[in-house]
Amino acid sequence: MISIQLRIIASRKRIEKHSEIHGASVESEHKLEKERARLLQSARRVVIKIGTATVTGPDGKLCYERVEPVVDSIAALMKERRQVVLVSSGAVGLGRGWLGLHRSRLEDMVTKQACAAVGQSLLMDVYKNLFSRWGIKIAQVLLTEEDFTNWRRYSNLQHTIEKLLGFGVLPIVNENDTVSTAELEPVATESRTPAFSDNDRLAALVMSGLEADALVLLTNVDGLLEQSRNDAQSGEEGEVIPLVAEITPEIQSLAAGPSESGRGGMRTKLEASEIAMKCGGIAVIANGNRPDTLNRIFAGEKTGTAFLPAKRMPGKRRWIAYAANVRGRVVVDAGAHRAITQGKASLLASGIVRVENRFASMDVVSIVDSEGREFARGIAKCASEEAEKFSAKRIIASGGKANSSPVLVTRNNIVLLQKT
Repeated sequence: MISIQLRIIASRKRIEKHSEIHGASVESEHKLEKERARLLQSARRVVIKIGTATVTGPDGKLCYERVEPVVDSIAALMKERRQVVLVSSGAVGLGRGWLGLHRSRLEDMVTKQACAAVGQSLLMDVYKNLFSRWGIKIAQVLLTEEDFTNWRRYSNLQHTIEKLLGFGVLPIVNENDTVSTAELEPVATESRTPAFSDNDRLAALVMSGLEADALVLLTNVDGLLEQSRNDAQSGEEGEVIPLVAEITPEIQSLAAGPSESGRGGMRTKLEASEIAMKCGGIAVIANGNRPDTLNRIFAGEKTGTAFLPAKRMPGKRRWIAYAANVRGRVVVDAGAHRAITQGKASLLASGIVRVENRFASMDVVSIVDSEGREFARGIAKCASEEAEKFSAKRIIASGGKANSSPVLVTRNNIVLLQKT
């Protein structure tokens, strides 16, 4: 079992790439902690997500005991001239409570949407009253998947939130569950990958679009927990992992499924943290039920699990990798795979073995190898029907030449998804 100390070794190894490390010294741990504290103390633009388990109680009513300290801490951050965006869950839960419905009734999609319609106005009314005590104006920003998957709408969203922040307004973001089901329904199909299916990932995409410095995910646990066999047998919680610099399969194995009241769980928080890391920012998963959590985080104190910045991926490439709705899927041959992953080449239509899902020009497509493993994504220059005309199979059948094949995805619009 790899210990917390060895995870810190992995973090240090990521930062000090040219050092061979066989043990984590007190000095190296101190350096990492100093870097975490520096990044959070200096963060000027932050995105804070508060989950359903923090916003509401078991009865579906708003939990002022937990929400008021979060509001007070955000007000203090804004007083320090930091720009804050709040992503808040809780509308469905509040609506359920207001309508007096049992939790089992939420298995019906339309009922969930009706609860969201009722609960969203209740949620904003609470925030308006609480933030007005501090003289802070708020703005409601309800989003659907299309606001991220369409590049033009994504850019418009960025500009709108930027303007609100410039006015000193606090944008409060949530998914528009009344008209969108992306956060309410099962998320994955073979032909379509949604931009987000929970507010954790939504918060990370907002952070990515705004080039924010920090993402804080407030939940009902103290952070990412180390689990041992003894912990599992006894039912006791493991220790909090203080620092993570790379989200490995082993780190992912520590993530549990969705929470009882929420949609995400630790798995989606890890996904959101990885996006934040690729933005060149820092992410923190921490307990939102403790009243001093936000104050401690931005004072640089050790709390929760911090995910240190990785190599920054440029904005449009992040959009392709994480936000864009993947519409199509193409299988490529070994030569095209090598050219893309090793030669940094564009994808020619002649390298396509087959088109598995239809797409239009300017759609984002999934690029997979002959065994069906996705290794890249990109923006298609032409529709699937045209691409098939110049595929390797068609060219061979017609006796044509591969060098006459058009480019399906240019190199600057391709993002690799795995190490090669």
